[in-house]
Amino acid sequence: MTDSQQRSGWAGARCIRCFVSGRVQGVFFRASAAHEAQALGITGYARNLPDGRVEVLACGDSAALDTFKSWLHRGPAAAEVSAVACETQDYRPLSDFSTR
Repeated sequence: MTDSQQRSGWAGARCIRCFVSGRVQGVFFRASAAHEAQALGITGYARNLPDGRVEVLACGDSAALDTFKSWLHRGPAAAEVSAVACETQDYRPLSDFSTR
């Protein structure tokens, strides 16, 4: 492991890829997810899918990801989340959390 990997917390980090269903587009879900992720030190992205879902890739330490995943089940006030399906993925060193 390199020094930069140790400093970034790489050893304990992981990624999750989630698909959020319900009324999650047009309700500031992606922007709110980015705000939550940045507050938790999570990197990744949120993007709208053509089928109405939002895809979220989130990378960080396990505790932060658990907190973020709980937030995904609620979303912002205007959202109506009906389902969240997540899978664990290999860690990817990303620089920030963006909306696409």
